[in-house]
Amino acid sequence: MEGIKHKFKHSVSIQIRFSDIDPLNHVNNSIIAQYYDIGRVGYLQKVLGYDLEWSDVSVVIVNLNTNFFAPITIGDDIFVETKLIGFGNKSMRTFQQIIDKNSNVVKSTCETIMSGFDKTTNQSSTIPDEIKKTFLDFEK
Repeated sequence: MEGIKHKFKHSVSIQIRFSDIDPLNHVNNSIIAQYYDIGRVGYLQKVLGYDLEWSDVSVVIVNLNTNFFAPITIGDDIFVETKLIGFGNKSMRTFQQIIDKNSNVVKSTCETIMSGFDKTTNQSSTIPDEIKKTFLDFEK
């Protein structure tokens, strides 16, 4: 599959480790979710301009949809691309894809919905307009 036609401003290379490989000699699907986490964290840090302090994070993942198109193997040279694709009042949506650098084949895609979260009430909360503006300005 060719790359999805989105313009991405953030990508991160992924090092495939031997322990990522399952008995079929493919990267296990649960590990692929971790690769998307690496991309998502890198994206958030790049957009916000600082290293995240996890005790201050005010969004949580509420939905994660992953498609697997081709196996990832130990010899693949892959990277994860991440971008914001939309905001709601209390949520933000990101789209990611894992691509093989050598063939430009999309190995997997992932769409994530994150909700604003208030740790004091343990409930969803509105994402502040200044945060939305920061992300939207980055994606311009």
